Amino acid sequence: MGPDSAPDPPVPWRKVLWERQPFPDNYVDGRFLEELRRNEGLRQYHYWAVVKEAGSVGQQLSCVAIFITVWLYMEQGLLSPEVLLLTSLVCAMLGYGLHQVLASTVDSGDEPRTRLADLQSAAIFLSFTYGFSPVLKTLTESVSTDTVYAMSAVMLLAHLIFFPYTQPSPPGSLSLNAALFASVCLASRLPGALHTFAMLSCALLVFALWPCLLQRLREKAPSQFTGVCVGMCIGGIGGLGSQSLVGAVLLALALGNVTFFCPLLLITLQRQKDNIQGPWDEAEIHEDLSHFIQ
Repeated sequence: MGPDSAPDPPVPWRKVLWERQPFPDNYVDGRFLEELRRNEGLRQYHYWAVVKEAGSVGQQLSCVAIFITVWLYMEQGLLSPEVLLLTSLVCAMLGYGLHQVLASTVDSGDEPRTRLADLQSAAIFLSFTYGFSPVLKTLTESVSTDTVYAMSAVMLLAHLIFFPYTQPSPPGSLSLNAALFASVCLASRLPGALHTFAMLSCALLVFALWPCLLQRLREKAPSQFTGVCVGMCIGGIGGLGSQSLVGAVLLALALGNVTFFCPLLLITLQRQKDNIQGPWDEAEIHEDLSHFIQ
């Protein structure tokens, strides 16, 4: 039965359940479709705004590429652990200073950490990492190299999939643990314990501390954030290109797809979206319960 199956009876139909009416259970009148609503609350995306947000994915992919490049240089003996440690220390100090400057301009209700607490945390991590470096160096001796490389690739892929791109500070526990696990696997294939310690220190800088600084830049300096993302992508392609031209080309294609093609696909598919709401939806009860809360 429907509005066109029979003329409306003289008694008007009411959309109620508690009253018996002379109509079939599936009867509706002509006003039923008047409450039809299409695409209610639909968000309209702008291409370049989506491209800017996709830059976070691209720069994180470039971070992984840069980390792999550093590991390749150390494995081939082209980069000494002393140079990597010194470079990591300088970058950490510069990044920490910039982070403190940006943090001082952010209004936050949380009590800020003191510099002494940060220094203690860094000292504890470096001490334990340095002390366990000989153990970590021999951790995967009984595992074949192919298996280690496969586990590292899977863990880095998991890091990229589960990384909290919208709020990377602090990094997600799953993505951070996956990245550190991959770092331990790769560092165990380096020549000495000092190499392992330097590689793990670099991993902490790239996967744990860098996202925190990037989030501050995103909040307080959006234009600089965009420039940093572009610089990271160029650095990732250039670094990987110094080791493998094919790898650099594949990374460039991946960055192009993630940054430019996927936002275009999202905008195109957004125009085809057709979502309808009407009286057939579940009832929503909106009631002010604030007077019950004390």
